[in-house]
Amino acid sequence: MVNYHNRYFKMLNSTTGSDNPVIFHYRQEGTIVWGTYSEGTVQMGTFLAKVDAEGHLDLRFQHVDIEGSISTGRSDSRLTVLDDGRYRIEETFELIRSDGSIYHGFSVVEEFRPQRDKL
Repeated sequence: MVNYHNRYFKMLNSTTGSDNPVIFHYRQEGTIVWGTYSEGTVQMGTFLAKVDAEGHLDLRFQHVDIEGSISTGRSDSRLTVLDDGRYRIEETFELIRSDGSIYHGFSVVEEFRPQRDKL
């Protein structure tokens, strides 16, 4: 089974156009995956997902952006294991902004291994 527990990811690119990468911290127990994210355009975000045997995540998220607006959404996230064992996730997402508008997008996040004293 795929193990997301205690892995960190950095956004490589997104159709949202953010120049500053968002940092994600994943945790896992059984088929439940959850975590937090921040940096870039996000003050604070959380997510909850179910993972299948191939590492696919059916994910729901919510966050407060740097302007103070709350957004929610869902993501269909597909896993690729890189040659060095790190994970890369390609996400097709739907973002519902606080004004009710809906944005459909795509992003890629890739695992990194932070030094303990830098996070």
